[in-house]
Amino acid sequence: MATMTIRDVQLNVEQVGSGPPLVLMHGGPGADLWTLLPFRRLADRFTLVFYDHRCNGRSGGELAGFTWDNLTADADALREALGFERWSVLGHSFGGHVALEYALRYPERTERLVLVDSGGDVRWSRERAAPRLERRGFSPRLARLTRRYFTGGLSAAGAARTLMRLGEAYHHRRGLPLIWLLVRDMLRGEWRTNLRTETLNYAGRVLMPGWTVMDRLGEIRAPTLVVGGRDDFIFPPEHQAALAAGIPDARLWIVERAGHNPYAERPEETMAVVGTFLGADVAPGALPSLVPWREAC
Repeated sequence: MATMTIRDVQLNVEQVGSGPPLVLMHGGPGADLWTLLPFRRLADRFTLVFYDHRCNGRSGGELAGFTWDNLTADADALREALGFERWSVLGHSFGGHVALEYALRYPERTERLVLVDSGGDVRWSRERAAPRLERRGFSPRLARLTRRYFTGGLSAAGAARTLMRLGEAYHHRRGLPLIWLLVRDMLRGEWRTNLRTETLNYAGRVLMPGWTVMDRLGEIRAPTLVVGGRDDFIFPPEHQAALAAGIPDARLWIVERAGHNPYAERPEETMAVVGTFLGADVAPGALPSLVPWREAC
């Protein structure tokens, strides 16, 4: 892991593995590369580039510069600094938003695109996540916390507590098995995650309101894989289906018995699907049926 000067900011970067390059864009916003630890399983086949977005994790930057222009330009400048002509791009959740913006702005640099439990319209997280939780039997209090989380209303002191309360909703499992899952994730290294509440709130208040690329999905030319957990309350299967339908030749895979982080709950399946997609020898714009792609709904 190293700190690299990229454009006007210091980015926290880690490069591991060997093979075709794949950059991994973490979610949040306000989180960091440690949340994507399970993808290290692909290091035997790909050169993996993990990094913290500006104003996230251990990267620098001023909140006024936390814009789509800068987030995508940072990524492309990082690509150039590492010496890659092109690379595949994987984004999870908010990182998927950045990945979509990157693929639209830098199509000639995007080899393939993988979107994991992400979306093309912010309304799914800001307006629909909380009602969905209530329909699934979670408490109204948790629904209120969810609204605050996605609209920039968390206090720095209460952020960690809120995330712990939301943890159950993020996973397929509930109760005691979930506790063991969370403990496992901590032991694997997620205890290192450096949550930046100020970035999360800034995004909810400034960056995200009104954001959508649903009307531009048809412009994406990179072969695309959309992966989603069946029980994701933020970007549920119906939105994953809409996202895949809007991108030319995109493939869709729904992971059963998984929530917002299928790579943590069902790592073997998720890595197999992503690895197969990225390793396929296909011409741009054409995707073979390498695995039995599932219908979303």
